Amino acid sequence: MAGKISRAKKKDNFPFIESKTYLTPNGTAYLKNPGIALICKPEVDLSGMKSFLAGFPKDYDFLKYLKDPKALYSAEALTKAAGQTCYVSFGPGRTWNKDAQRYFDNIITSGHGSVLEHANFSFLLWGVSRSFTHELVRHRAGCAYSQVSQRYVSGRVLRFVEREEYQSDKTLHKLFEERIDRAYQEYSQMAEYLYQQQGKGEKILSGEVKTDLRKKVQQVARSLLPNETEAPIVVTANVRAWRHMINMRASNHSEIEIRKVFFNIYKLLRKVSPMLFSDFKALRLPDGTSAVITEYPKV
Repeated sequence: MAGKISRAKKKDNFPFIESKTYLTPNGTAYLKNPGIALICKPEVDLSGMKSFLAGFPKDYDFLKYLKDPKALYSAEALTKAAGQTCYVSFGPGRTWNKDAQRYFDNIITSGHGSVLEHANFSFLLWGVSRSFTHELVRHRAGCAYSQVSQRYVSGRVLRFVEREEYQSDKTLHKLFEERIDRAYQEYSQMAEYLYQQQGKGEKILSGEVKTDLRKKVQQVARSLLPNETEAPIVVTANVRAWRHMINMRASNHSEIEIRKVFFNIYKLLRKVSPMLFSDFKALRLPDGTSAVITEYPKV
């Protein structure tokens, strides 16, 4: 169930999980697993705090805050600085970066999750179905979405997503391939018919310019597409929102496609910000899939 994590060939750590594209015998494209790429994370530079810290008495030694010998991952550095601002905790008695895990454990166990909202991560998800994204976008607080438009994007890039239950059963797999072949063919036939009728002067659609006509053709033809249609989406959320979604959607009670996506998102976030997700524990379920649990679901 868990995808293999890769890393971009650059200095920064932007892990991703690839997904292969398959073709039916008739050439209809589909994917079996979600592709997930971390495409944005916090860029943190605390040097601008120098003027702020220098404004306090020198014997407070606040400037040493900027000389902490241990570097943290960006989201951890940001949320720790935000949290310590609440108590102006920048002196020698503060929690140093080497003990940051203890600091975050205290935040999580105490339920003080607000500081986690400062750090945002953005993921591109593909190889996910329209059924999945209908559930995903129900999460609103702390989230932003940009999803493929079936109204503006032509059928030439149509792809579908095969559920995991179909992949291991020959009959279900065959029915899936036949079904998406029909869906692609019917969509193409509907779009072509609408174009032809409009060209003959049949005012089925009210398109006056070429781009407007294309949009109106596609908005009608998309009614034929099943929930198995691929729906790529970019999702941005803060750490607290990601924790909530992982807790809800990577649990053993969640639907299998959603659980697969969010278990893999959890794995990627653990790579780039391990302290902020250290309380989550991975589970192997009897059906061979994976889930996560935490003692602190409200943070």
